[in-house]
Amino acid sequence: MHHGGIRAATPKSRRLRLSVPHLAAALGIFAIEVLIARFVHDTLVRPFIGDVLVIVLLHCALRSLLALPAGWTALGVLLFACAIELGQAANLVGLLGLEHSQLARIVIGTAYDPRDFVAYALGSLLALLGERVARRSGAQLGS
Repeated sequence: MHHGGIRAATPKSRRLRLSVPHLAAALGIFAIEVLIARFVHDTLVRPFIGDVLVIVLLHCALRSLLALPAGWTALGVLLFACAIELGQAANLVGLLGLEHSQLARIVIGTAYDPRDFVAYALGSLLALLGERVARRSGAQLGS
C-alpha cells in the first residue's frame, strides 16, 4: 500500500520464500567449494577463487530463502565478509578465546589477507552479473 511517498512495510512472512533456482545455484557452488577444499592445494584457486565463490554462495543461499533485492543482498554479503576479514586482522578468534575451536577457526578464520577484499568484491559483482544474466535469459530468480 502506498501513502504519500511512504510504502507500507512488507510483512515478514512475505519476505520468506523458496527460490529453487537460487537454492540449486547455492548447492552447486557449495559442491564446488567442497571439491576445492578437499582436492586443491594451490595459491590461487583455493585461497582466491574459493573466496570469490563463497560470496556468490552466500548471496544465492540468502536469496533462496529471503525475497531480498539482489543489490542489497550482494552489498550485505560483501560487508559481512569484509567485517569477518577485519575480525581476522584483529585476531577475533583469539580475542574471543576460541583459538582451540576448530569450528571457530574455520568460520571466522585466522589468516588476514588484504587481497581477500578484492576476492569479496569480485564475488559480489559475479553474483550480480549472474542475477542479470538469469533475468535476461528469462529465468525466474525472484526480485
